[in-house]
Amino acid sequence: MTLLTVWPDTDPSTVLLRTTSPDDILVELKRLGVRYENWPVIDGLPPTPSSDEVLDAYRTNVDRIIDTEGYILVDAMHMTPSDDPDWLSKASEARQKFLAEHTHDDDEDRFFARGSGVFYLHIDNRVYGILCEAGDLLSVPANTTHWFDMGTSPNYVSIRFFHDDDGWVANFTGNDIAKNFPTYDQLMANHHQ
Repeated sequence: MTLLTVWPDTDPSTVLLRTTSPDDILVELKRLGVRYENWPVIDGLPPTPSSDEVLDAYRTNVDRIIDTEGYILVDAMHMTPSDDPDWLSKASEARQKFLAEHTHDDDEDRFFARGSGVFYLHIDNRVYGILCEAGDLLSVPANTTHWFDMGTSPNYVSIRFFHDDDGWVANFTGNDIAKNFPTYDQLMANHHQ
């Protein structure tokens, strides 16, 4: 179940809003220009699916988003635990990069086919933490300041949509705000209690 938490950007101890209501989340995110949808989850994906396997499973919705939003670059990726002894250190390195506040020159659409992650949007002196789980599509508008946390042991499959090959390149702000706010692991620990 999706969780939206809103804090003042100067005080992560003050929660302005915390909700799992899909209607409330939709209204709040729409006000920010953020598109949010929930798709039915397709069972039966392999543990480490190929991009084509994920895209084929969600073809109807993927094609709809491509048609309505004009995306030309669409792929699926997974971040899943592996037997590789270096897996955790590689995952930690990737996580640190995403935790740095940044923008993109393009919209950033992500659909979670499996697992979860948190997008933190830094807009108008507030931080909006959107804990997305399987079935959630979130579209972060171009040039929106944000960061992403996949947790200390990431385990998710997502579909990514972009308008061009350079759209995914991060423009880092240099602001270390992310270190002040609850992490993915902290939000998850409180979310399912």
